[in-house]
Amino acid sequence: MQTLREIIAEFKNSHKALGHFNFSDSNQLKAIASAAKECNLPVVVGLSEGERGYFPLRDARALVDLYRAQGIQIYLNADHTYSVEKVEQAIADGVDSVVVDGAKLPFEKNVALLKECKALALRSLGEVGSGRDVLVEGELGYIGTSSSVMDTLPEGVAITEEMMTKPEEAAAFVQQTGIDLFAPAVGNIHGIVKSGQPKLSIVRIAQLAGAVSVPLVLHGGSGSSDEEFVQAIKAGIVMIHINTDLRVLYRDSLKATLDTTQETTPYKFLAPSVAAMQAFVAQKIKLLAGI
Repeated sequence: MQTLREIIAEFKNSHKALGHFNFSDSNQLKAIASAAKECNLPVVVGLSEGERGYFPLRDARALVDLYRAQGIQIYLNADHTYSVEKVEQAIADGVDSVVVDGAKLPFEKNVALLKECKALALRSLGEVGSGRDVLVEGELGYIGTSSSVMDTLPEGVAITEEMMTKPEEAAAFVQQTGIDLFAPAVGNIHGIVKSGQPKLSIVRIAQLAGAVSVPLVLHGGSGSSDEEFVQAIKAGIVMIHINTDLRVLYRDSLKATLDTTQETTPYKFLAPSVAAMQAFVAQKIKLLAGI
């Protein structure tokens, strides 16, 4: 089976994007894996620090390996990881990639954090390590941190051109850190904003794609339209993260089921939520792959 690095390179060259979907339990993971199998397309699944406090990476790794044994191209990412210690643990737990989130840090400290984490990944690849190629992703610019539904943008936040990642900063950032993947701020924000989701800057994505050589990752995909995704991919995005949309779908589907049944068997009342998630993920990964 291809490595994640190989899949990403293939998608980048073909002007397609991988879908990255977060999960918090085995039912959600089953839905995502089933969608990937249904579509015969690769998928990346992610656990943030908060999510893996509930669902440990080692447990997720074991299940991902079982799905991979069935021929499903599924890859495990340690999403939004904030310290060297947590990155080291994620690598030890068997991830295929790790998002090192130093976006709130000053530029120089963000660079220093990523350089140290990249060294850990290289050590894992080396002869004294596991021989696994763990991709390291860096983040630069304001994208927010809350994968939730918000009435409005957080106080004091405005998604403006000035707040987006600048091409010259991106080029220096990627060159100094040696990262494998780059997540910029391009009008995106984590979570869903009910008063109006900010629009992606397709122009800025294209500028950044021309400024750096590594693949671009779009965080905060929830709430954006399919047409925006298509435009972003054409401009240079190679992976898109979706989390809040899945959380809302899973919750609302489960609530609707529980409101209309007296069923007490978990695998029965959870089945509609899993099916709804599978259908949603299948539609998205086919869209991102241009199918």
